Amino acid sequence: MTEDSSLYFTLSLDSLRAIGGWAAECAERVLRVYESEPGSDSRPRAAIEGIREFAAGGKRTARLRTLALAAHAAARDISDPAAAAAARAAGTAAASAYTHPLKDIHQTKHIVGAAAYAALALELSRGEEGAADAEIRWAIDHAPAEARDVLLEMPARQPGKSRLDTLLYLVDAGIRDLDARITT
Repeated sequence: MTEDSSLYFTLSLDSLRAIGGWAAECAERVLRVYESEPGSDSRPRAAIEGIREFAAGGKRTARLRTLALAAHAAARDISDPAAAAAARAAGTAAASAYTHPLKDIHQTKHIVGAAAYAALALELSRGEEGAADAEIRWAIDHAPAEARDVLLEMPARQPGKSRLDTLLYLVDAGIRDLDARITT
């Protein structure tokens, strides 16, 4: 069985580092939502620290994957939905280092997931849908060129049915649109 090379694209560690650094910033902006909740622990912060190490030139090791999974476990262990979303932002940020160079819609979540979960955490913590807007704008405005380059290799997300699906779509579309404005 051979792999169809048209399903893959070139993805460098430097691109993953740039995306990881941005994802860490997105997650760190809402970490307080998780850490202020009773029962919180250090797993999401450790995941952010792990992806920052990778973004700064560290190796992509099994430890980083373990940190990502631990942050997602922290999200499952906390009862507050806003805190859980903040922990997922951290876990998804750490997992961004493992984005596959595959032209697949599911891989886009590795890139835009931390920003979307961060926006969801703010929205849930404030109890108003518009609270996510400024966070999405910040994420789009601060997205590295590498995020745009990689997203343009993948299929575009669609709004979907859940609020998270909508936020993922808004971040994805905003980064793609930013690229169109820069190149025209």
